[in-house]
Amino acid sequence: MKKIIALALAFMMIWSVCTAVAEDVITLKIAHIGPTTGAAALYGLATLHGAEIAVQEINEAGGKYRIELINEDDEHNVEKVINAYNAALDAGAQMILGTTTSKPCEAAGALGYTDRVFFLTPSASSTAVIEDKDNVFQICFTDPNQGRASAQYIADHQLGTKIAVIYNNADVYSTGIRDTFVEEAAAKNLEIVSESTFTDETTDFTVQVADAQNAGAEIVFLPMYYTPASMILKTAADKAYAPIFFGVDGMDGILSVEGFDTSLAEGVMLLTPFVATSKDEKVVSFVNKYQAAYNEIPIQFAADAYDGIYILVQAAEKAGITSDMSPEEACDLLIAAIQEITVDGITGSMTWDESGAVTKTPLAATIVNGEYVFED
Repeated sequence: MKKIIALALAFMMIWSVCTAVAEDVITLKIAHIGPTTGAAALYGLATLHGAEIAVQEINEAGGKYRIELINEDDEHNVEKVINAYNAALDAGAQMILGTTTSKPCEAAGALGYTDRVFFLTPSASSTAVIEDKDNVFQICFTDPNQGRASAQYIADHQLGTKIAVIYNNADVYSTGIRDTFVEEAAAKNLEIVSESTFTDETTDFTVQVADAQNAGAEIVFLPMYYTPASMILKTAADKAYAPIFFGVDGMDGILSVEGFDTSLAEGVMLLTPFVATSKDEKVVSFVNKYQAAYNEIPIQFAADAYDGIYILVQAAEKAGITSDMSPEEACDLLIAAIQEITVDGITGSMTWDESGAVTKTPLAATIVNGEYVFED
């Protein structure tokens, strides 16, 4: 009998300890919203997969936090993103990692502002994403910062003085970068010798490339996503036109475009806070895990989302977020907390102010032998 009582007491003690430990673990419900299907799926899948790697690391570490990741597909559509947002909240999301692209993020972030839901977007870079919305913060550079930094880099490294700009006049991302690039180029005595536009429907870039070539542009600035950039590079090669092509973070992924001859991207330069070939220990670990899980090399969008999960956890810890908090209860606490933390991620050391914009240093990479290589 004494043995039975002793065993019962021991079991109760173990059960009590386990229960106490379980109660100490805080579950954060984070929703990733992005285009995991459709034309922009490369970006949405990258942010989802980057987030999944971070969640796996945190959950396997067995620390204070456990992450429940909710995924909703917005198809890069301003109407469908509202359905995705509502579905995420219905699933219990306390905060949003998203959305991946700018226009959907504007729409969902505005609704979140009214509802008081905290957003941290890995890659929606338009200033409209954060304007008049205290609940939305960015991990990526804003569009104006990319345009300004690109002109400064070209001038500081004396890459050339005659520049052509080709941009999508139907896209806020492209036009936002173009505007500040042109402004800063003038301040740096860089001459814009050609400027041409296209829309989302454009598939023939003969006119745009010919205009740049005929104007004698030494550099062609491409503030755009990877798909039109790949077509421009193909057109330039057909015309035996070989200027320096200089792009921005939306071009990350050009080496993964289906059917694209990656040799045409040799020497292309772009601003990005992340390259998968970095020897940094944290980057190497992330890249290895990503390749093992998804059989591909992560692009910058994946790295931003990976950092995003850690940013949300650090902000949640600072804010004192608990498992049972509603998104409305958590929102203002997270807004205050994120402005008080510094996060050293694989995309740089980051801080935020009340504007929602991130402060970190852009770096330039060049595509060499099918890989991104950081420049000095």
